[in-house]
Amino acid sequence: MAGDTPRSRKTRSTTNAAGQKGETSSATAASSKGKHVRSKATTAPKAAATPKAKTTSAAASKARAATSAPAKKTTRAKTAAPKATKSSVKADSSKPLNLISPAARLARIPVTEVEPVIEDGLWPVKAVENESFPVRATVFREGHDALGAEVVLLDPQGKETMRSRMYDVAPGLDRLEAWIKPTSVGDWSFRVDTFCDPYKTWTKEASIKVQANQDVEMEFELGARLFERAASGEAINNPTQEAPDTERAERLRKAAQAMRDQSRPPQERLSVGLHSSIRGIFRTHPLRDLLESSRTYPLRVDRERALYGSWYEIFPRSIGAYQDKEGHWHSGTLRTAAADLPRIASMGFDVAYLTPIHPIGTTFRKGRNNSLEATPDDPGSPYGIGSPEGGHDAIHPDLGNFDDFDYFVEKAKGLGLEVALDLALQCSPDHPWVKDHPEWFKHRPDGTIAYAENPPKKYQDIYPLIFDQDYRGLYNAVRDVIQKWIDHGVTIFRVDNPHTKPVQFWQEILAEFHQKHPEVLFLAEAFTRPAMMRTLAQVGFHQSYTYFAWRNTRKEIEEYFQEVSWESCSYMRPSFWPTTHDILTQVMVDGGMRAFKLRAVLAATGSPLWGIYSGYELVENVQRPGFEEQIDNEKYQFKPRDYSGKTPQEMMGLLTTLNGIRRRHPALQRLRNLKIHGTTHPGVVCFSRHLDAWESPTGEADTVIVVVNLNPHETAIGAIHLDLSALKLSGSSSSCFRVRDELDGKVYDWGAANYFELNPFERPAHIMSVESV
Repeated sequence: MAGDTPRSRKTRSTTNAAGQKGETSSATAASSKGKHVRSKATTAPKAAATPKAKTTSAAASKARAATSAPAKKTTRAKTAAPKATKSSVKADSSKPLNLISPAARLARIPVTEVEPVIEDGLWPVKAVENESFPVRATVFREGHDALGAEVVLLDPQGKETMRSRMYDVAPGLDRLEAWIKPTSVGDWSFRVDTFCDPYKTWTKEASIKVQANQDVEMEFELGARLFERAASGEAINNPTQEAPDTERAERLRKAAQAMRDQSRPPQERLSVGLHSSIRGIFRTHPLRDLLESSRTYPLRVDRERALYGSWYEIFPRSIGAYQDKEGHWHSGTLRTAAADLPRIASMGFDVAYLTPIHPIGTTFRKGRNNSLEATPDDPGSPYGIGSPEGGHDAIHPDLGNFDDFDYFVEKAKGLGLEVALDLALQCSPDHPWVKDHPEWFKHRPDGTIAYAENPPKKYQDIYPLIFDQDYRGLYNAVRDVIQKWIDHGVTIFRVDNPHTKPVQFWQEILAEFHQKHPEVLFLAEAFTRPAMMRTLAQVGFHQSYTYFAWRNTRKEIEEYFQEVSWESCSYMRPSFWPTTHDILTQVMVDGGMRAFKLRAVLAATGSPLWGIYSGYELVENVQRPGFEEQIDNEKYQFKPRDYSGKTPQEMMGLLTTLNGIRRRHPALQRLRNLKIHGTTHPGVVCFSRHLDAWESPTGEADTVIVVVNLNPHETAIGAIHLDLSALKLSGSSSSCFRVRDELDGKVYDWGAANYFELNPFERPAHIMSVESV
């Protein structure tokens, strides 16, 4: 762990879709060198110019009759065209003057500070198929005429698939927002269209003038002409290209006729133009004058597993390992590991994650608990990759061969599990690359290769790779390794310590595999500085490890959940792990089984992505003295486990329940929908997740409220104060509604304020599903 949590480089106080106050990243000031996409230049309106003088209905009728009467034939005299002079030549108003670069030129109605955007649109923001997300922009114009703005979603072929009207979310700041939802995997894009909204302008001015009895007939004539334009399907640069609807057109024509009817009182005529049915037509089919677009910004849409999944980590050599009568250890195999897959799948996990399965070096091999002397029975760290039997593209002989690996993958797939493999780009001194490519390693002045260090930790059994002397050669070797495992059914890679390799390398390798295998996902295991974690996610990693394990107090958890759910959600998908084979925090040591339970609840509900390391069921919580990791660490020894006891059975039951809740409630499968609620107890956190019906796969809205006692030692009593607007309850009243605790099935009637009593020995948390009012 290093430093503070990732933060946006520049923030502005705004209001998000759920109504809470949050921080949103502003657009980067650097200008883009990429291609700039703009709409075609607008043409002059076909409608008649707005009258400047007061006009009567009769006069208007005469004017219309005059314009529709057949013109008399005339003979145009042939005269010589005057010679153009410098002062008489007019510029083509449909073309820009080219004084400003296309990348910097504003639309006629300006669009600035678009979000989400990464590096001014050089890199794509992220979503998964059928995941909605908000787009915000600052939109304003000169004068008092009303404007409109829409977010336009473009599919990978550049075809418009969705047009969402933007609404003000920060009154007085010109900050508008709309939500869009891509529906399939691929490289999508979006832009913001802005236009003059003549109907909205007319409603405001007509209401004022009719009330003041000023220019009444002119306003009604203007309104009638707008309605006739809309009825004919004529909207300047209307991008929908939709054929006029007969019923809708007839309603608009009748409204225009009624507004020209001077026998009706002015207020009645105005009411016709402001009727809800007319407003609805112009809301869904606005006239778009002066239509122009912002730049087009990239959007990468991944498959669902990139956002939502439950991981289970194993060291396959431990599953089935045993000691013989002489005390010698024998390794488990890929086939004995496959025999444990039904248990893992029965708990509801989606991903079986394998630590490295490659040959392990013997030079400087580490013994138990990272000791410098290994016995003949010590298997060594699987992260010390490489021996005469092969390197990253080989399987440790004790585990089996590629037929055994293929069997493991097929068994996993048959149980609904994907296989994730550790990609640890480092070598033991015995790796074939050390002999064949010494230029891929750092050398000391005495000519020896430098081993890995992270003071005070030393890894004498590992040589780090460097990319500075033969970048392309090393790149090609890594690419071939990744491709080989993809060919054998691996669909996810958990990348070990990516922050120790050049970000440029990851940007290139991830781009290549996105092009060749967009279904393959990469998780960044980088517990490091925020800037590095943030940038690794931005350049292409689909998922990221997080600081979750070290966020323990109510304030820390609320701030961090808010950050990953709203501030960094457009580029980083957080994966919450209570422990790993490298991490065992003091909270888990002190709290024992009760801490393991409450941290599992927080991880499973705080992020759509979460995972556990095998042994979590047994509450393995003894630290190696002086280190924040387990004693008798599985990295250095075999560790077979027995899950038949009372503690593992109880913990397995909780894990199964949590994954079942996640599967039943799509609100827990999304990230950008979290709302923090207040509690009267400093050690209790409360948050909710809501998913609207329009984006729910079930077609029904889903709301879940989570309440967790963070203290594994004491009972917490108090009240929670819910922001009912964030729950978006249906029905005529939301003052009282019914909730069901998904952990035990009990039903309660709740309102805005609700009592709780959470005993960490019996009930450390509530996970409440909200029923319709």
